[in-house]
Amino acid sequence: MSICLVTGGAGFIGSHLVEALVAQGEQVRVLDNLSSGQQYNLAGVLKRIEYIEGDIRDEAIVQRAIAGIDVVYHLAAMVSVPESMAKPLEAESINAAGTLHLLNVARAAGVRRLVLSSTSAVYGDEPTLPKTEAMPTQPQSPYAISKLTAEAYCHLYTRAFGPETVVLRYFNVFGPRQDPASPYSGVISIFVDRLGRGKAPLIFGDGEQTRDFVFVEDVVRANLLAAAVPAAAGQIFNVGTGRPVSINHLFEQLRRIFECDLKPDYQPARPGDIRYSYADPSRAQAVLGWSAEVAFEDGLRRLVAAVGDG
Repeated sequence: MSICLVTGGAGFIGSHLVEALVAQGEQVRVLDNLSSGQQYNLAGVLKRIEYIEGDIRDEAIVQRAIAGIDVVYHLAAMVSVPESMAKPLEAESINAAGTLHLLNVARAAGVRRLVLSSTSAVYGDEPTLPKTEAMPTQPQSPYAISKLTAEAYCHLYTRAFGPETVVLRYFNVFGPRQDPASPYSGVISIFVDRLGRGKAPLIFGDGEQTRDFVFVEDVVRANLLAAAVPAAAGQIFNVGTGRPVSINHLFEQLRRIFECDLKPDYQPARPGDIRYSYADPSRAQAVLGWSAEVAFEDGLRRLVAAVGDG
């Protein structure tokens, strides 16, 4: 049994990870400042974990949170590209400097391994498909730059100091607890929310742009393997299905699930939107033994059912 710290553990992905760790019998501590997470996301496990409210940039809080920890799952971040464009200094402070601060305290505390949640946004508009971990990065936002900087600090600490680090580059994660009320939420949660209220979703551009949608349960498994597999140390892994899905196809699948005849409201394309993106997950398959198991359509049905139950 390990003692684990999950930063950002009250968030969308983090809360699912916390539940999985508790189910495995791990001792879990959560650090979250609730800037985008919600404590009610942890309602089912709150009595079985240690919860600390605080910011990863607060040295005293981080030292308290990391004391006695074996593995850190680092999900705390400013997660929005538009927000980072409006607040670039804050994005750098949270995502890059915050990660460096966490690494420094983890090193002093003797943490064995830190798993960083990063993003496919680091690839930017580099046109090569599918996206591989070895391709050049072309970050197009303060968010992506700050995440790439955080990755670089992880590599440095693995090579020079310790602890071991593993970087996971998420593609388009979806599932229950993704807040559709946020203007920065994923397209799927926004579509599900609008269709559930009988409103047509907005599609920017012609809808033929593609994304690699990966269900949150699969992302959680990638984190657990990244912490456990010895050969993962110092490596970067794409966390995606390898299957491109167009926004039009997404809408059609949801329209069938909701059994409605709404038509999307097409709007002008947004400047800076990436046209096509999907992962090459072969490195994760080879090293971690990971591949996405939840089919896209099944994930949509599970999300819609969870929203209905909630």
